Amino acid sequence: MSRVVLSIGSNVGDRLAHLQSVVDGLGSAVRAVSPVYETPPWGGVEQGPFLNAVLIAESPEIDARAWLHRGQTLERAAQRVREQHWGPRTLDVDVITCLEGVTQVFSDDDELRLPHPYAHQRAFVLVPWFALEPAATLTVDGMARPLEELLAALPADERAGVQRIDMLLET
Repeated sequence: MSRVVLSIGSNVGDRLAHLQSVVDGLGSAVRAVSPVYETPPWGGVEQGPFLNAVLIAESPEIDARAWLHRGQTLERAAQRVREQHWGPRTLDVDVITCLEGVTQVFSDDDELRLPHPYAHQRAFVLVPWFALEPAATLTVDGMARPLEELLAALPADERAGVQRIDMLLET
């Protein structure tokens, strides 16, 4: 059994529909979905705001790399174009962390880095994940750290920029 935390985001087209496509595409594997948040872009590229959410999915059949491939398939279905690093996108699906059984998956290859190397720096990942699983931890530099601690370490204006909106993803 694998359990994955996915961060999903969109800032092009029907943003909510793109996020919903991930929930629909993963179907019965989805165990929980966070509220939806509107967030400023991250990474310094001029662009419109994102909608972001976090979801948790489980499957007895697939591993961490297969979760990555499923996310990429969903991005392609949303006509994701990779023209500019951290640029606008119809859909972004990031694998944040994965457990296979009770063992956390670590990966540092070119295709898949786990836990996600920047998740602890991104309020748009931590805020929705914390809303979904307040007791969760994320391994940073080899140490499991509570999400609450990681959030507290971020600048206040970055945390404040992640605004919950009155839209829901349906499971």
